[in-house]
Amino acid sequence: MKKEEQAKTGLKMVERRRFMELTTKFGFTAATVALFSGVLHSREASAQMAKEETERKKRAKHTMNIATAYILGASRSYPIMQLDMKENIQNCTNGEVYVKLAPGGQLGAGSALAQKVQSGTIQAAQHSISNFAPFAPVVDLINIPYWCGENQKFVNLVTSETWRNEVNPKVAAKGFKVLWYVVIDPRVVATRKGVPGPIKTPEQMKGIKFRVPGSKILAQFYQLLGANPTPVAWGETSSAIKQGVADALDPSVEALHVFGFKDVLDWVTFNGAVPDSQVYSCNLEWFEKLPKKLQEGIEFASEITMQQNLAKVPAARAYAMAELSAAGVQFYVPTADEKKQWVEKAGAQLPAWDSFKQELAGSIQKYDQFLEAANTAGRFYVHDV
Repeated sequence: MKKEEQAKTGLKMVERRRFMELTTKFGFTAATVALFSGVLHSREASAQMAKEETERKKRAKHTMNIATAYILGASRSYPIMQLDMKENIQNCTNGEVYVKLAPGGQLGAGSALAQKVQSGTIQAAQHSISNFAPFAPVVDLINIPYWCGENQKFVNLVTSETWRNEVNPKVAAKGFKVLWYVVIDPRVVATRKGVPGPIKTPEQMKGIKFRVPGSKILAQFYQLLGANPTPVAWGETSSAIKQGVADALDPSVEALHVFGFKDVLDWVTFNGAVPDSQVYSCNLEWFEKLPKKLQEGIEFASEITMQQNLAKVPAARAYAMAELSAAGVQFYVPTADEKKQWVEKAGAQLPAWDSFKQELAGSIQKYDQFLEAANTAGRFYVHDV
């Protein structure tokens, strides 16, 4: 066993040294492509791939910087498909657009990335849909529980004509081009060690200190369930859970894994209330200055990558669950009767949500159009829990 550990350590040292060599000679993006293509162990193969990447950059007429908050390997359990997005754009534009990735929060995360896209500091970025709320408040409708929480309903919604006509033009008016919406999985109820579980029904939510982001909608959701909404900044959430400041949190199971919560959790319940989703946005002015054929190439590449994302969701979920299970985390899927109790207790049909529907959608009638879109099957399929 000791020899195996020594061999692994030695291999990592070789890969680290090789990565630094390639970064110095060919640049970070080229070295990263070699790393995640699995050829870093071979000096010849990694150098060849890095060289090809550099040549691609030289041949391109335009460079598209795409920034994300996640490391490139995250797609195994959090399918944001960064390398696929890069490859597809370069191929679908016949090499005329070179994509330079800035993963792992190099240029920031969340709203900071949205602001950089809007200002044109970078050409594109991945961030949460909620980061569009300051530009198009209507997108916050997705946080009202039990109307588009399921993956399929969410995909139906964001690829519908209603969404394209009502939402995309509003974010475009603020300087954004929507490239594609990323499916991760619905939010869950994840409880820390020491909290009795699993949480099967909303009755068990009474008194639970539930970590919430700065969302009035999510805070009201957990209040309706009888929990005590506890606002905690994302960067402080892990320590809050460990210290008992909060008893539970609600990211998708994929996010729980990629952000390292496996050692502090006991149970995860797939109650499927709200989507935990992302979007790739692009600076509209930069996009519209491109030749028409390149615009069409980027749009086609975005659709290809979206379909790859949809296909990847169940595999990413399975990997995240396997890793969490290995750490002792347990999972529960409510029965049909239990799910009905969640919906009756806090679902979108309740009058308590009418003010949000009117404020965000403009009217109850307009919200009903979004609801119809979520329940109308389109041409895209995605697996649900």
